[in-house]
Amino acid sequence: MSHIYTVVRCPRCGKPVPWNEAQRFRPFCSERCRLIDLGSWANEDYAIPGEPIDPAEPSEDRNGAEGPPTD
Repeated sequence: MSHIYTVVRCPRCGKPVPWNEAQRFRPFCSERCRLIDLGSWANEDYAIPGEPIDPAEPSEDRNGAEGPPTD
């Protein structure tokens, strides 16, 4: 019986990676690519674009309260 599986590209180097149980580092091709990507996150090389946040401006939290929490 043949197994059909998906092949994805390593987000770091672009090498084809089979998406199956045997591939420990998926979606990366290797531990090296996984660690390089983790380092990029730690160095803040990746960012989600958006408006800059002014720390002096009060903000609303999920409960609707404004400003920093007070104890």
